Amino acid sequence: MRALLTRRSLLRCAAGATALRLLPATSALAQTNGAGARIALVIGNGAYRTAPLRNPPGDASAIASTLRGLGYDVALRQNTKLGDLIESLREFSLRAPKAAVRVLFYAGHGVQAKGRNYLVPIDADPKSEDDIPRQSADVGEFVDRLSAIPNGTNIVVLDACRVNPFAGGVIVGPDGRRLKFRGATPGGLATVDAPVGTLVAFSTAPNGVALDSGGGEHSVYARHLLENLPTPGLPIEQLFKRVRIAVAEDTGRVQVPWESSSLTSDFCFKSNADGRCG
Repeated sequence: MRALLTRRSLLRCAAGATALRLLPATSALAQTNGAGARIALVIGNGAYRTAPLRNPPGDASAIASTLRGLGYDVALRQNTKLGDLIESLREFSLRAPKAAVRVLFYAGHGVQAKGRNYLVPIDADPKSEDDIPRQSADVGEFVDRLSAIPNGTNIVVLDACRVNPFAGGVIVGPDGRRLKFRGATPGGLATVDAPVGTLVAFSTAPNGVALDSGGGEHSVYARHLLENLPTPGLPIEQLFKRVRIAVAEDTGRVQVPWESSSLTSDFCFKSNADGRCG
């Protein structure tokens, strides 16, 4: 399970794509500043009609268990269809203003379309690239809603395949149909500039590819994240640096994780014996 991964381990992303319609963060709930509450939404999608993924449900379950052990109030969702995916993000956005720390972990297929990133539900069935915004959840909208909350820390972790299935213009559906799309879109997920108070972590760099586990229990990224999350006093910047180094070594630098951060205060998932980070 710990063996080095090879290029033959590459995931192949499925396509799919409804824009996320969250309630405004400026509602009455947004006026309440949390008193240290820590919440997390953990999603693992693997049972896709096209290009199913082996690891995401198990990755999500393990991440959820680890976060619960660290004192987080965790909502775990696995193999979400479009309605479930949108509703889980909506519910989280309603709870978010009451919390001091808000974490989203997503494992599954992700795709970029026209410069925006989308999380793909397992029932996505696009007939054209234009279907993506109607059949998936817009990551940018979700991050914007969190960043509109004036206090607290937002952590968004995306362990998503970054090969855009529309890039070649043609994909083969589960029934053998060849679906052709107009033009081509960029491969990978688009760069995200994290708003103030937010860190966005990707399992691989922009326009890169995420690797499969090579038969292991977890993706290479989730495995190293799980190893580092419980480390007492480890600042989040150092945590993701450790993950980046380990993933790059395990994959021969084929996959190099990447983060965008605008955090304005120290943060660690588990404090040290003195109750501090570092």
